[in-house]
Amino acid sequence: MINRRTKMRQQWRSAFVKGEALEDDAFAQDVWREQTPDSGKRRVLFLCTGNSARSQMAEAFLRTLGGDRFEPHSAGLHATGIHSLTEQVMAECGIDIRGQRSKDLSEYLGRVHFGMLITVCDRAAEECPVFPGVATRLHWPLDDPVAVGGSDEERLEAFRRVRDEIERHVRELLASEQADYVAAGVRPASWVGAAQARWSEDAKRAG
Repeated sequence: MINRRTKMRQQWRSAFVKGEALEDDAFAQDVWREQTPDSGKRRVLFLCTGNSARSQMAEAFLRTLGGDRFEPHSAGLHATGIHSLTEQVMAECGIDIRGQRSKDLSEYLGRVHFGMLITVCDRAAEECPVFPGVATRLHWPLDDPVAVGGSDEERLEAFRRVRDEIERHVRELLASEQADYVAAGVRPASWVGAAQARWSEDAKRAG
């Protein structure tokens, strides 16, 4: 006889395939947490269509600016490889993403728990399946620089514009998270060190 816990696991796995919400969401989240112990960092998944530009940039910015509180990942509904201009414009701001790779959502679905899910294109927001246990889901409606035509310079400028917009979003996210901790009287170590130093330097430049 199948007990309730086993039955819920079966429903939970089925929901991932069908993109459905579970009837007993709280119980599903408990099962999910049991299978993915907390690593001490908040896992964040950036999702777009091809994982070639926008989500790759967002992953790199959060890893660079977020300190050790976050474990950023990125994926696409259908991975198409990292665009060469993505690497170029990130290198322009001192971030090397050659260690990253383009990943399909199937690598994570049903395997990894994420505390935060951020879709960076409308298609990903519309087609993203259910992720049980996600505490925060955000949507950043960013233009796809890969789809921009024109001259080489025009295409490069499109990538730069989207890169700068993503950096702004990431900084706003971190500022919001920091404010929440300050309000609670907590000062995580992740806000100290390289990330905090970079914020301070930016503030000085801004005058």
